[in-house]
Amino acid sequence: MESISITIYVADRPYKLNVTRTEEERVRKAAGYINDKIKEYAKSYAYNDKQDLLAMAALQFTVSALKYESELEFRDTHLETRLNQIDTLLSEHAV
Repeated sequence: MESISITIYVADRPYKLNVTRTEEERVRKAAGYINDKIKEYAKSYAYNDKQDLLAMAALQFTVSALKYESELEFRDTHLETRLNQIDTLLSEHAV
C-alpha cells in the first residue's frame, strides 16, 4: 500500500509519521483522543509537566485496551464453546 507522510501533534509536540491512507484517519483520531484526555487531566489534576498528563492518558488507554482485549478473548472462547455445542447437537440429530 502507498505510504503518505503526515504530521500529528501529541501534547503540543509534532510527530512526523509514514502511514497508509487507510491508517491516516485512525492515527489522527487517536492523536485527538490523546490530546483531549491530556486537556481533561490538566483541568482536573495538579501536574509538573505534560509528561505527567501523557503518562496518565497512556495508562488509561492501556487499561481500556486490556479490558477490551480480555472481553474479546472471553467472548471468542464462549462463542467457540457454544458453536461446538450447537455443532454436536446438529450432528446428533442429523439424518
